[in-house]
Amino acid sequence: MSTPDDLERQFTLLTAAARYDELRTREALASPADEDEPEPNDAEPLTRQEALELLALGEVIARKSGYGRQLTVRSARRAGASWSQIGAALGTSKQAAWESHNRWIDEQAKQQEGVGHLGWDGDELVAARALAGAPEDED
Repeated sequence: MSTPDDLERQFTLLTAAARYDELRTREALASPADEDEPEPNDAEPLTRQEALELLALGEVIARKSGYGRQLTVRSARRAGASWSQIGAALGTSKQAAWESHNRWIDEQAKQQEGVGHLGWDGDELVAARALAGAPEDED
């Protein structure tokens, strides 16, 4: 059985999305399992392994797309986006977007403390917090 952890190493975001689309399209075009006679043009139904792979690929896509989210939030701030705009783009409130970003900044600082990790030093942390600002400072 394919797990998200296995597939995450095997696929890039682009190739995972392409494989997901291939399986999802075939699933959508196949006759329902309760039909006695499939139509001649129906796609082949997914096997158990393929259905499980489709589920795992959905998780891989969610993980991979989330990895760069806070870097993109930082880029949006650097480009002048407000927390209200960022929150709207993420489908959340400005407060929730700001809090999530600040948790990420905290995690970057903690990584500096670990041996063999490349987190942010004090100056980088101060700069990240200054760029983040506060959601109350806007709008």
